[in-house]
Amino acid sequence: MTELLPGIGMTLIIALVAKALAQLPGAGMIGQLVLALLLGIVWRAALPVPAPASAGLAFANKKLLRWGIILLGMRLSLADVVQAGPAVFAAAAVNIVFAIAVVYAIARRMKVGPELAMLAACGTGICGAAAIAGVSPQIKASDDDTAVGVTVIALLGTLFTVAYTLAYPLLGFTPAEYGLFSGATLHEIAHVVAAAAPGGSASVDAALVSKLTRVALLAPVALALGVWAARRERRSSAGGAGAAGQPDGRPRRAGVPVPWFIGGFLLAAGLNTLGIVPAGAAETAVQGAYLLIAMAMAGLGLNVNLAVFRRHGVRAAGAVLLGSVLLSALGIAEVYILRMVG
Repeated sequence: MTELLPGIGMTLIIALVAKALAQLPGAGMIGQLVLALLLGIVWRAALPVPAPASAGLAFANKKLLRWGIILLGMRLSLADVVQAGPAVFAAAAVNIVFAIAVVYAIARRMKVGPELAMLAACGTGICGAAAIAGVSPQIKASDDDTAVGVTVIALLGTLFTVAYTLAYPLLGFTPAEYGLFSGATLHEIAHVVAAAAPGGSASVDAALVSKLTRVALLAPVALALGVWAARRERRSSAGGAGAAGQPDGRPRRAGVPVPWFIGGFLLAAGLNTLGIVPAGAAETAVQGAYLLIAMAMAGLGLNVNLAVFRRHGVRAAGAVLLGSVLLSALGIAEVYILRMVG
């Protein structure tokens, strides 16, 4: 435990500073998680990271991240998702599939590696940094790819948040329709709340329900990506079966990772849905979740390789930009379709 303290202490300091900065006007649009990542990157660029901190940083990146994802389930009420109706759920599912497929295809066309391409796609389609954090272990992404993915989503999500607020008067949507559109297409929860705010409380409420419906789909997406990663590993093993296969020459079967933290996420959401956990305790758990995930993001930032970001981040950002434009167009079409069907 003593070996972990220096690194954990560094990530805690950065996470708390990020939380304080997120309260400043305009900074809430970026959010605590992304600020923690950026502060970690700045620290790494300006000051050396002490060698004794490495064990604690690795612990924050892996263990604290998973526990943060579990506690984040306390924010989700499955009853709200059900009450939103099949149309909202269908729109969330369609948007996630569309965004993941489109951004991944564009990123791969732009020569982005498969892990980073998938992280960028999931961050666009589901829930930004939290989705990248939840999916990263499933596809065995590197810390560099995870940090690049989070940074790209942060930058593009902030850009689209500003664009949405400027476009709101021109769209001709009711506050509820605008909230649905924002929640169904924007990246981070912080982005959704910031963008929906000009529409008032009705817009913010609709945006959160729409967004949390996408968050609820994080678990099945993570499971599916575990299968996807295992199949890629099997194909890779088959390609070098003589060296990496079983003794008889047959390729080794790669098992699907067991996402125990995703199971914990669903369990926490179930407890919150049933009202077993008091509202105050659930809110405290959510705050704790963001602190733990922010510490993990700080750990990623302290390990980030800026050369890797310069090499891959620009291309990943181009894929997310184009994919997000197409996702926004799809969201506008969905609002008109829902208006026509009643």
